[in-house]
Amino acid sequence: MAPAGQSAIAGLLDGSIHVAQSAPSQGFGPLEQGRTPPAAHFAQINEKDGFFLVGRRAAPDFSWTALAGRRVLVDHGQQPMAMFRYACFKRGLDFRSIVAIDAGATPAMVDAFARGEGDYIHLQGPAPQQLEHDGKGHIVASLADAIGPCAFSSLAATRAWLASDMAKRFMRAYRAARAWVIAAPPTEVAQRQAHLFPGIDPAVLTATIAAYQTLGNWSAHVEITRPAFEATLDIFQHAGLITKRHRYDDVIAAPPA
Repeated sequence: MAPAGQSAIAGLLDGSIHVAQSAPSQGFGPLEQGRTPPAAHFAQINEKDGFFLVGRRAAPDFSWTALAGRRVLVDHGQQPMAMFRYACFKRGLDFRSIVAIDAGATPAMVDAFARGEGDYIHLQGPAPQQLEHDGKGHIVASLADAIGPCAFSSLAATRAWLASDMAKRFMRAYRAARAWVIAAPPTEVAQRQAHLFPGIDPAVLTATIAAYQTLGNWSAHVEITRPAFEATLDIFQHAGLITKRHRYDDVIAAPPA
């Protein structure tokens, strides 16, 4: 985990880390300023948005248009908000018709919802599954289904490191680990990952992993594809966060051979 006040990308540049969890959209900021991105995104983590929408009641026939006029606790981080706005657009809902509440970071959002604030809440797993497990909400939709494939989250490194033998060894291990996560029973994956999620009930973690497997967030290929990158450009243009369509090769690198 990056130290407080320091980005993971900064760790790549000072050599304290070799690989960072990031998102291809990280490269848009430097490009918008006319600068070369300091890191390259070389492998995907999620090829779909990992967030869910939780309501106070079960809604098996949920429609996004039901959010009109409702108070929704929305993650106001740059990419989560851009993705949420695009999901509304794709599902025929005018984002301006909802009351979008900024309750802060995820723990504060969850606390606010548990206290009765808002009609819906927008969260990444396993927080939605935990709310459902605790009887405090019901998952009514996934943004993965609303948006479809996109370059959502990634592994990033410097281009110099990607040319190293270490990078090739890392990539072999990542391909193998990814294939296992896709194919293994969710209970087995949850058991192996439980130490990374202290305080999360094993059943909740299992349900979250099963959801991501079913939604196809982790696809068999590790490459960040051009169509997925173009979809993310669509999302960020729709949100007004980029002024032009940036080049794939300025942000993305091929996985080490």
